[in-house]
Order: sequence, then C-alpha cells, then structure tokens
Amino acid sequence: MKVLIAEDDFAFCQSLEEDIKEWGYQVFTANNGKEAWKIIENDEIRLAILDSMISNIDGFELCRKIRRNIQENKSKNTYIILLINKDRKDDKVKGLSVGADDYLAKPFDFLDLRIRIQNGERIIKIEDSFKILATYDRLTKLLTRTRIIEFLSEELNRGWRGNHPTGLIMADIDRFKQVNDTYGHSTGDDMLIEVASRIKKAIRPYDKAGRYGGDEILLVLPNCSLSNLRAVTDRLRHTVSEKKMKTEEAILEVSLSFGATSSEISSEASVDDLIKTSDNALLLAKKKGRNWAVVAKTVYSPFSSNHK
Repeated sequence: MKVLIAEDDFAFCQSLEEDIKEWGYQVFTANNGKEAWKIIENDEIRLAILDSMISNIDGFELCRKIRRNIQENKSKNTYIILLINKDRKDDKVKGLSVGADDYLAKPFDFLDLRIRIQNGERIIKIEDSFKILATYDRLTKLLTRTRIIEFLSEELNRGWRGNHPTGLIMADIDRFKQVNDTYGHSTGDDMLIEVASRIKKAIRPYDKAGRYGGDEILLVLPNCSLSNLRAVTDRLRHTVSEKKMKTEEAILEVSLSFGATSSEISSEASVDDLIKTSDNALLLAKKKGRNWAVVAKTVYSPFSSNHK
C-alpha cells in the first residue's frame, strides 16, 4: 500500500519514513504542501499522513482538495491521518470537518501511529471489498448491470466529444434454458462462467463486458464503428463455439447469438435507445437460427422493422 508523508520537519519526516517502510509500506515523502499535492495527483496514494501546519498548502487545505478533487474522480478512497499541534485543540475538530479520517497530536508515540495506519489499512480493505462486490458479478466476474451501463454512458459521452463511435453488443447463450432444464442450474452456472471467460479473452483490454441479466452479456467497445462490428461478432462467435465445454454431466456445445450496433447510427440516440436497438437485433439473430449475429444500422423503433 502506498503511504504519503507530508511533513516540513525534514529530520522528523525521515524518521517517519524509515519506520513506516519497516512496517511494510511503500512510502512517498513531501516537505511542503505543493509537493504533497503533486504526488497525490500522480500516484494512487491510499493513506496520507499530513502535517496540519505544512507550508505552501497546509494539511487542512490538502484534506479539502483530496476530498473535492481526487475523491470524486477516483473510485478508491484515500485514508487521511492529520498531524496536529497538541496546544491547538480546535485543530482536531477542524481537521475532521474538512475530511480527515483520524488525527494524532504531536508529539506522539510511533506505536500510536502504527496502530492508526493499521486501522486505516483495514478500513481501506473493507471499503475496497464492498466496491468490488458492487462492481463485479459474483458468478461470472463480469461487470454488474449497473456498472456496464455506467461505462456505456461514460464511453458514449467521451466518444461524442472526441468524434469517435462507441460499439455495443448484446450477447445471449443459445439454448441456455434447455441446459438448465436438462442438466440443472449448477451446469448452467458453469456454462455462464466458461462463456464469460472466453469472451474476456477475445476482447481488447479497454473493451468491457457486463452481465446484463440472466445469460445476457452486454459488451461496450470504445472507438468501434458499424464496419468493425461484424468482424468483432464473428471473432466472438468463433472463440465461444470452437471448443465444447466439459461438465460433470456431459460434454456440451456452446454458442452465442449477438445483436450489435454503434453510436454512429444516430447522434441523438440515448443509452436506452442503443441498448434497445442491440437487444432487438439479438432477437432477430435468434430468429435466424442462433449462433448468429445481426448488426443494426438504424435506431430501433417498435413501429418499424428496418434493421438489416
């Protein structure tokens, strides 16, 4: 875990650094507030020990900046321990009010600091575990429905600003209900896990896949046009279906059907419009006999059937 010490007493800072390194942490040091802020902006600092009276930008203002500028833009929390002067009793309340998680009054025993760092690390790990549960589907380890839709919205906005298209693909396991009915839900779960694994291996590092619901998987592909989507769906179909899946019950064939589209079909299409369009294209793919892909070139309307 990365720990920042922001302390303008050089000898004291060095002493803190040596001890905290011995406790097993990766340590960064800063002797003024500006240096500390630069480190915080550029490195994933998980725990910050800030002297309240440090020069340039004091510890109180650093707390405010971390909570206002860093916390809102990064998913991981920074635990803050503020070092205050024991003669300035109001600093404790002030520090906690601007976002510090804990405080220590100088001078202090280094054992007290170690205990506070350990407490901070434990809280960080708990927070991270909750965020992982909220972000990833427990069974497939794909993104949750909420998170994949959020990612789609973020990519659409980024794509429209940068004038590049965002592709999305709705995938569905063929005859999945039949597998559940014949071999049981445990085998169905195994198939979902295996399909998710094969999909993740076939997409680019910056593409994202999420479990949209049941056996439906939504893929979001930054900078992907309609002309690229056919090649992508063909690659995914081949990757998933080329190898049979072994289970305790049987050796099963596995395939997917796909409905795809891209934000370039309309500059006014919403997230919901594009999801409905890809979902309708998926239904058309199923009607064509499964293990198939349909790329929608116009926004879906329930009153027309003009997809190709």
